[in-house]
Amino acid sequence: MYPMAPLIRTALNATARVAPGPAGRWAFHLFVRPLGRARVKPEEQNLLAAARTGHLRVRGKDVVTYAWGDGRRPVLLVHGWSSRASRLTAFAEALLARGYSPVTFDAPGHGDSSGSAGNIVEYREIIRELHARHGDFDAVVAHSFGVLAALFALRDGVRTARFVGLGGVGSFDLLLAGFRTGLGLDERVLRCMRNHVERRIAPDEPGIWDRFGADRDPGELGAPVLLFHDESDDMVPLAQSRLLARSHGDRARLVVTRGLGHRRILKDPDVVAEAVEFLTAPAGEPSGERVTTG
Repeated sequence: MYPMAPLIRTALNATARVAPGPAGRWAFHLFVRPLGRARVKPEEQNLLAAARTGHLRVRGKDVVTYAWGDGRRPVLLVHGWSSRASRLTAFAEALLARGYSPVTFDAPGHGDSSGSAGNIVEYREIIRELHARHGDFDAVVAHSFGVLAALFALRDGVRTARFVGLGGVGSFDLLLAGFRTGLGLDERVLRCMRNHVERRIAPDEPGIWDRFGADRDPGELGAPVLLFHDESDDMVPLAQSRLLARSHGDRARLVVTRGLGHRRILKDPDVVAEAVEFLTAPAGEPSGERVTTG
């Protein structure tokens, strides 16, 4: 993942001791950089070409947005890290067929949007702007890091009637632990990075770092939650969705799949169908966990 990890580790750990500011900036720059830029797959091209494309300007970056349908019953789709909006076309197609209007975007540093990096605060700004344009969402469907980012926005003024998370990251600490372990960084480096975020990225929001976790203040969402997570997910442990399910209590239901991994779950017909049915189901569905047999 980090071919120059030994050099980066030595330099960052040393810099954090003598120059916390530069160390925090450097660490943050590495942390928010996607691992490559995903391309559109052949099976995604037709629907993507049929979208109404738009543009947002977020922190000096051009963000590409996509929308389908007549604008009624908007549903926001949020992609994960090192991914792109087109990965959620199976959901967009199914939602269109049921009369919904899917809305999505390529985050900064992803897909067709500009920049070489993106972060959770930028995701929130984009989601806020789309909410202002399209109104309250009938649902939000998010994948992986997109779950973390979407729930951050939904606890901060964005409103939805339902939430669907797939292979979701629930704890911001999981990302930090992976970053620290991957580079062999001292805890001091993470403190420098936190200071950089709170002083430079969101200076008007004291304590924002502590609000990134998707399991924090779950009552602010106030909507039914359906979670899907594969037991063999090699990117995000199943424990992350179980954490989210516990946090949201009786409002949440977790479906554990088998054999779909972290990415195939986005195109599985049964997962897509159950997610779309959830959008129109009566409130008060039974909560808990279910393991699929397929």
